[in-house]
Amino acid sequence: MIVCVKNDYAYTRRFILLVGIIGFFMSLTTSYATTTTTNTTNTSNTTNTSNQEEVVLEDKLNVVTSVAPITNIVQNIGGDKINLVGLVPEGVNSHTFELKPSDTIKIHDADLVIIDGLNLETNVEKIAENVISKNPNNIQLLKLGDKTISKEDWVFDFSFPKEKGDPNPHLWLNVEYAMNFANLTRDKLIEMDPSNSQYYIDNSNKYTTLLKQLDTGIKKSVETIPLENRKLLTYHDSWAYFAPHYGMTVIGAIQASDFSDPSPKDIADLIDQVRIEKVPAIFASEVFPTNIVDQIAKEGNVAIVETLSDDDLPGNPGDNNHSYVGMMIENMRNMILPLGGNIDSLKDINPQNILHITS
Repeated sequence: MIVCVKNDYAYTRRFILLVGIIGFFMSLTTSYATTTTTNTTNTSNTTNTSNQEEVVLEDKLNVVTSVAPITNIVQNIGGDKINLVGLVPEGVNSHTFELKPSDTIKIHDADLVIIDGLNLETNVEKIAENVISKNPNNIQLLKLGDKTISKEDWVFDFSFPKEKGDPNPHLWLNVEYAMNFANLTRDKLIEMDPSNSQYYIDNSNKYTTLLKQLDTGIKKSVETIPLENRKLLTYHDSWAYFAPHYGMTVIGAIQASDFSDPSPKDIADLIDQVRIEKVPAIFASEVFPTNIVDQIAKEGNVAIVETLSDDDLPGNPGDNNHSYVGMMIENMRNMILPLGGNIDSLKDINPQNILHITS
């Protein structure tokens, strides 16, 4: 029978592990015919005369993440060497998401919490920092966004005004930043789990290659859009780091900074802007349904695209395109085609997670 003992950075768990190993060797010296079995779900002892007992040290890190794109990036680096839990359900507004008591327990039990930062997941961050303050050896916190750009590079805009102090947090929609997220994750996992360093390095190399293909493909696809159409008017203000990297301009966002619908004056101003800019389409979101977009599109005489996503992966778990790469390809299809371009440069990119891609 197999005994699985969880090994993390907590001293008490290491002590339990040591006791289990000592007990195992004592059982071997007292009898070759019987084996004492310790079961983590049943405290009773059993005797096994046919198979010698085997101890397996379960040393996977417990990793907790926030939004689905970050969870998927971490999944591609950590693979089957980590136990991974994403807290924010797909299709839920991450800016207003509230943690459940069970989520708090998951954070307390984690070895590593990985978030975007930039004040996006303040509820998760506060709980993790509280745990760290009480026992810094039990848990680590990695804020990917804060380690990717400095405060000088923060973007304040329509839905994230500077006077409120919270920058636009949507760094991962810039694939170059997503590559840095992957590298930061690799480095932290190697630091905490050096025995699996080569595994994390190999995954990082494969994944970075895929992300470079995606980044290049998006750049080439945007170049097929007529210059006068390379403008984004969105409902949710997610594309502030995407647009300048790929040669586009965000001309406005409909959603107010408190995530409510805009005022009548704001709506009138946006309608005027749509008419002046002559944008072909307004980009809404299924996560933020509103009839305001319909009104602006109708009076501005433009089409509505309701399928842009910043943190909702396409398809269902297990589908080939249910990934960060799949989300970005789907976004480009829904963004670039209505603006008059094509996505031929993306058609040969495999959106699958790298652990499922065979050479």
